[in-house]
Order: sequence, then structure tokens, then C-alpha cells
Amino acid sequence: MATTPFRLDGKHALITGGASGIGEQASRVLTAAGATVVIVDRDAMRAEALAAELPGARAIVCDISDEAAVTTSIGKGVPALDILINCAGIGLVGGIEETALADFQRLFRVNVEGTFLVTRALMPQLLASHGSIVNIGSVAGLIGVKRRYAYCATKGAITSMTLQLAVDYPTQLRVNCICPGTVESPFVEGYLDKYHKHEKEEMRAQLHARQPMGRMGKPVEIAYMALYLCSAEAEFVNGSVLTIDGGWTAA
Repeated sequence: MATTPFRLDGKHALITGGASGIGEQASRVLTAAGATVVIVDRDAMRAEALAAELPGARAIVCDISDEAAVTTSIGKGVPALDILINCAGIGLVGGIEETALADFQRLFRVNVEGTFLVTRALMPQLLASHGSIVNIGSVAGLIGVKRRYAYCATKGAITSMTLQLAVDYPTQLRVNCICPGTVESPFVEGYLDKYHKHEKEEMRAQLHARQPMGRMGKPVEIAYMALYLCSAEAEFVNGSVLTIDGGWTAA
């Protein structure tokens, strides 16, 4: 009898940054595929509202850059886990001469140290289940993007962390990295509000045009790639860095 592909029935997943953008869509897509999802986010209201909407889901409100909070609320608060999606992250516009040390460190605390802390806290559970880790990187971790010095550095680190884990644990679990191009999401809206408040639509058009396909990605498109990587159909995919960028890195 044929089975429905990409099902996650009986699986437990945790998604950081799981209450908005790519993380929110990943929470929705994995739940629809049968997984029980833990939504980790700093935004208590959004996380709890989304968890109430998704069957079986629950929310953990946590600052992933806080080691004690991660250890207590995530490491000890999630007894079993099959899937970890590290999606939480922040951005910064500026070349090296425009980047203050405090801002550089802030990006590394969230994007890199946060991913490290959450992954380390959940390694026992993931090793016990022979689980799957999906790190959300960026094309900015593969190529240079103008005036994104700190952001490129953090996403390059995510790519390298993915490859290193796949080498250390080749048979115990799987770990892969998704590198999106620009995705139309609250992350991008926040960027437009902060840096281009009086020219939002003009800049939005430029962001669409930056991808050779002529449009930004959609969060749900990234979520479906994550679903594939978490599924049994992807059991031979390990240590891979996959782009989903409308042709940006091919150009």
C-alpha cells in the first residue's frame, strides 16, 4: 500500500523563532504533517496564540541567548525530541566601518550562540531519537551581501556549524542547513520599517528584483523544504547546505 510522503506522525519537533515568519510557517507545516510542535519564541503573546491554534502544540517563551533560560526551559523542559529547527535570528545593516562592536556581538549572541545553546541543550534527546536538525542559514552565509558584514559573518558560522555536526555525528543524527534568499516576512518588514520607512515600496521592489526570479521567497516555501529535510524521505541527506533563493547564488 502506498504511503503519504513527508509525514511526521508521532514525531516531536521544536522550532526556535517559531511564532513568526519562516518559523511560524514551519510550525504550521510540521503540525499539518502530524508532528507535535514546541514553539520557542521571545514573543509570549504570538507564541501562545499560535500554540493554541495548532493541535497538540505548546509554547516556550525563552531568550535563546540566555544560557540559564535555555538549560531550564528547553533542555529540561523538553523530555523527548525528534526534530529541531533553529530559525530564530536577527539582522543588521552596515559594512564593517558602520558596525559597532556591541551590535556585532549582539548578532553573534542571538544567531550563533543561541543556535549553539539550544542545540547543545537538546543533543541528548536528539541522539536518543536519531533525530534531525535543520538550521536556517542564509545566502548571506555563502556569498557576500553588500552592507551586511555582521549578518554574513553569523550566517557563515551557521553553515560551518552544520557541516561540523554532520562530521561529528554521521550516524547518530542528521543535520542540514537551508539558505534562503530574501523572504517576504516580518523580518524584512522590520528591516524596511527601520531603515527605509519613507521609501518602503521602492525598497520592497528592489528586494523582489534582487532575486533573478523577480520576487522574494515566501515563508511557507522555506517551511516545506524544512519538512522534507525532517522526513524519512530525506534519510540520506546529511551535512547538506541547500539554497532556496530564486536563483540568486546561481547568477
